[in-house]
Amino acid sequence: MERPPKRNRLTPWYIGLVITLAAVAFVGGRMYAGECSAPLFVELGVLLVIPAVYLTLMYLTFISQD
Repeated sequence: MERPPKRNRLTPWYIGLVITLAAVAFVGGRMYAGECSAPLFVELGVLLVIPAVYLTLMYLTFISQD
């Protein structure tokens, strides 16, 4: 009996990366188009820090699996 082909364990991480980048682009575009007057640290938090933390935690979760 043949074994099914081995799946890449990081596929969900790649999908999450694409979704996160699309969300960052959307929110950044809305901030730019709407002339959002949010402070710089809020914009950096929304567009850089939160997605980076999410992707890092997701990556660590997937590489720790057997």
